[in-house]
Amino acid sequence: MKNMDLSIRAYDEAADLKKLSSIWFSASLHAHAFVGEERLRAQRVEIETIYLPQAETWVACHQGEPVGFISLLDRFIGGLFVAPERQGLGAGRALVSHALLLKGELSLEVYTANRQACGFYRGLGFEEVSRRPVDDEGLPFENACLRLSA
Repeated sequence: MKNMDLSIRAYDEAADLKKLSSIWFSASLHAHAFVGEERLRAQRVEIETIYLPQAETWVACHQGEPVGFISLLDRFIGGLFVAPERQGLGAGRALVSHALLLKGELSLEVYTANRQACGFYRGLGFEEVSRRPVDDEGLPFENACLRLSA
């Protein structure tokens, strides 16, 4: 799979909800193992009932099959997830590029323990603007706030 083999389309809840939830869960188990599987299972319910339905989500497809997605809350990347077996093949970069073209500027928060994601975002030119020692639920998982302008 190369970037030219990808298409990016808008999220379709009826067609995409379960597939994107599955991508989110497998990618989260891979990248956020430190959070714990039980907590990720609870968060998956919120992904399906709150976050995906309320965000502006774009889906990267390879041969018509979803392989990743980016969810935006205005210019904030609420989530960028690519199926673990498809990582490193250009889907994440294509999704960020698509979002940057739409918004002109992007920001996000990333767990600093997720070194792969931190390196990925820095490689795209994101710059750190702040850190906080806890996550959204007040748990001791440090987050870095990053920003990228077109």
